[in-house]
Parts: sequence; C-alpha cells; structure tokens
Amino acid sequence: MQSALKTSCIAALMAASIGFAGALYAEAEVQEGEDQASEETVIDNKVIVGWIEKGRILPEHTAVKIKVDSGALTSSMHAVNIEDFKRNGKQWVRYDVPVKDADTDELVELQFERPVFRRILVRGAGGEDRRPVVKMSICMGDRAYEEQFSLRDRGDMTYPVLIGRRTIEHIGLIDVSRTFMLPLDCAKGEEDKERDKQERLKDEEHEEEEGDADAPEEIEEEHEE
Repeated sequence: MQSALKTSCIAALMAASIGFAGALYAEAEVQEGEDQASEETVIDNKVIVGWIEKGRILPEHTAVKIKVDSGALTSSMHAVNIEDFKRNGKQWVRYDVPVKDADTDELVELQFERPVFRRILVRGAGGEDRRPVVKMSICMGDRAYEEQFSLRDRGDMTYPVLIGRRTIEHIGLIDVSRTFMLPLDCAKGEEDKERDKQERLKDEEHEEEEGDADAPEEIEEEHEE
C-alpha cells in the first residue's frame, strides 16, 4: 500500500515537472484580454509598454503582435525571400513579410524594398546569423517610430516583430508583468507620410540619412527571452 502510494506520488511529481518544463520552453502566443489598457501610462514623461504590444508596420495597415525584449540590441523583423540588389549604385534589399493580422487572424504577405543601412553578425544560443539591417517605420500607440530592424526568418518564433534595446530607449520603459498597454491609434497620415518617403528614397536625386552598408559587419549578442 505504502509502496503503491509512493509510486503514485513520484509519478505525479514527474508529470508536474514535465509540465513546468514545457511552460518554460514553449512560448504560447499572448491574446488580448479584457484588461487591455484604454489609455497609455506615462511616468516621468516615459511611455510604459508591456512585454507584448500591438503595432503596425508602416505604411501597411496590417496589425501585428510585437515582442518587447531587452535581451536583443537591434530590433528584428520576420522576413523571407530576402534578395540583395542595386539601385542607383546603392545596396538595397527586397523581402516578404508574411504575418497574421492581429485584428482579423488572416494571413497576409507584405512586400518591401529598403536601402541596406548596415550589416550585422548576430551571436546567440543558436549560433551565428548574418543579417542585413534596414530602417522601417512602425506605429505603436499613437506614435510612429523609424527604427533599425535586422531581417531574418522568424518563422519558428511566436512573434514576427521583436523590439530591442535601441528602440526601447526611444519608446519608454517596459512593465514585464503587463501586455497590450498601448491602445493602437495610428493616424492615417502616418501611412501616407511613409509611402511618400519611400517613393522619395527611390529617386536617385533625393538623399536621405545613410548608413554604411559596405562597412565590416558589426557583431551583436542576442539572447531572446
């Protein structure tokens, strides 16, 4: 009797341990709940964001879920079919961004062309990864931010966009216990402004702030949590 009870207890403990380990290593997608903030929280003129937020990749109107993670320096965006090409003698890259619309749950594929701002060599638990870095505009809350994003296939990750420390310092502070603290309220004018900017970039007579795509790769450590 005691032996059977002991065996039963050990089995229960093992099952609980396995379940706990699974929770640690399998990141479930966070859903928007009833406790979603109705207005942004500001402390000392800094906007407070949760570790998961919703935003838009401008100039598209598609909403995506964004992970805010201080374990990465440069922000990262899911991209496939990445192709380098030259435009007006400068390095450009075209790529597709397949995402699930966070508002409709529909799968959409966004297509972009951007100048290469710089290139990085990312080192992490999975090894080394070479990536182009481009400037992309995203909207979070009611503000648009033009930030550096490295392009990589994040198909095995839960969230298509990751915000790293370079971007976090421009946005505000993280409350790691909360999600969806910024009500998404992008002005239509921001989408139009980004479209106009991208058309100007394609004009060889128009000069924008440039990085150094020909410079040696910068090495960065990434520990996505």
